[in-house]
Amino acid sequence: MRPIVSVSNLSKTYASGFQALRNVSLDIRAGEIFALLGPNGAGKTTLINIICGIVTSSAGQILVGGHDVIRDYRITRSLIGLVPQELYTNAFESVRATVNFSRGLFGKPRDPAHVEKVLKELSLWDKKDSTILTLSGGMKRRVLIAKALVHEPAVLFLDEPTAGVDVTLRKSMWETVRTLRAGGVTVILTTHYIEEAEQMADRIGIIDHGEIILVEDKAELMRKLGKKHLTLHLQKPLPAIPEELARPGLALSGDGHDLIYSYETGGERTGITSLLQELSRAGIRFRDLETTQDSLEDIFVHLVRQK
Repeated sequence: MRPIVSVSNLSKTYASGFQALRNVSLDIRAGEIFALLGPNGAGKTTLINIICGIVTSSAGQILVGGHDVIRDYRITRSLIGLVPQELYTNAFESVRATVNFSRGLFGKPRDPAHVEKVLKELSLWDKKDSTILTLSGGMKRRVLIAKALVHEPAVLFLDEPTAGVDVTLRKSMWETVRTLRAGGVTVILTTHYIEEAEQMADRIGIIDHGEIILVEDKAELMRKLGKKHLTLHLQKPLPAIPEELARPGLALSGDGHDLIYSYETGGERTGITSLLQELSRAGIRFRDLETTQDSLEDIFVHLVRQK
């Protein structure tokens, strides 16, 4: 299947000499939620702005729906909806007027029923006649999403969509994104909330210093790079790990009350059985045990530090 967004050897160098992107190649599949992660200044927003036609690239090619974003600008721009980080819109217009205007910008005919549908899906219908100035920050962000969706794009870019949004509203917006994907919209989001990507994304891309360092299915990434940790709560504290028990991945907590064993989830043998047998032979007893697994945030921090 041909990707709906295809980025090939994309680079961006500003007049100052700063290189924001270096030979970025990336394919986005139709109908997926793709999370682009990276530290501040990694190049996430620059990449999105170039795809959306806001910033000009220095080299490379981008296709959206098989169309070149430079040569076929009008077609590709109509296929894309963008929700930027900044909360900007006409503060004195009503919600409905703002969304109607955005639809007209793309040459779409008036469609009150579709506008009503978009506003209801984003829980904005009861605010349709309110001016933007009177809305909360979370509601203003929903208006930006409505503006991005009203011309019925195939691809939606969400650049930090829940920045400054409270937890309840954030979870509600996650459900909105899932609903959009179920309706056939391809969603690409950047976020600093790693749990957001872990909750929603089908695939994860990590960018750092303008380079893509990893693209992977989320489940496969968690399986391959996530570690599990077995914590044994000891009956009596140990001053140090006995020499006969020493092995890679085994550590003692600072107070000596816990042994922590870290192991690869994808390995054929974890080594847990032999560890427990050796503990028994050494007369070391534990009163309880628990296992935990690395989160996507742990994996992200490890990959960026490694890079």
